Amino acid sequence: MMLYQDAIERSLTAANPRPQWYLLVEDERIVGCAGLITNDFISRMELYPWLCALYVEPDCRSRGLARQLIRHAADEARKHGFTHLHLCTDLVGFYEQAGFVYAGEGYHPWGESSRVYSFAL
Repeated sequence: MMLYQDAIERSLTAANPRPQWYLLVEDERIVGCAGLITNDFISRMELYPWLCALYVEPDCRSRGLARQLIRHAADEARKHGFTHLHLCTDLVGFYEQAGFVYAGEGYHPWGESSRVYSFAL
């Protein structure tokens, strides 16, 4: 948690357009979040920006909120001149439905691999 808290707090006053963190608030409750970062601890450093930390509270799922967060991050990336948005995950099926295309494997510093997906903006 400290990693994300520190990253979010520092991004508020950062001079660079990345990283950015987005919170989805409903009735003063944070129900979802996502980040737009330069690298998600993965070997594919030639790709950026990355969608990361996409999360929706369990009781708020199946309402399209994750896609809303993805669209917002994609719009922000496009606004800053990027042509693609990337992510890494072990989840198969969900991101394809949102328009992401499998782009190969990437490797984490701790030795595991993840699927890399790209979304044309």
